[in-house]
Amino acid sequence: MDRGKAGLTVFFEGPFWVGVFERIEDGKLSVCRVVFGSEPRDYEVWDFVLKNYYSLRFSPTVEVAVKDSRINPKRRRREAVRQTMQAGIGTKSQQALQLQREERKTEHRQVDREQREARKERMFELKQQKRKEKHRGR
Repeated sequence: MDRGKAGLTVFFEGPFWVGVFERIEDGKLSVCRVVFGSEPRDYEVWDFVLKNYYSLRFSPTVEVAVKDSRINPKRRRREAVRQTMQAGIGTKSQQALQLQREERKTEHRQVDREQREARKERMFELKQQKRKEKHRGR
């Protein structure tokens, strides 16, 4: 079993601050997007991670190449600075988020369709009942 990696990127998108959790396990990437609202402080982010990480809904997994080499701390720091300077999130993460959005959209459509059909059925039953009551005296 491979060791898993997890990461959190917090960035400003539109009027809100957004956090993207990336989780890599067994060479597969899954992502979750969280909207923080106003700019979160470090301790607020840490508290959120501790309390809510296991209840987050991650996207379906996407294959990704994983490098497992030790990186010089100075280089790691430079890369972190570069990542904070870039706007947006990685392409694999975007793909995973898009998959999650599509999945939620299809679930939502199915629930809406079922509710609509149930409402139509109720209305039809009410109409039939009213028709029967009108003709009861004949």
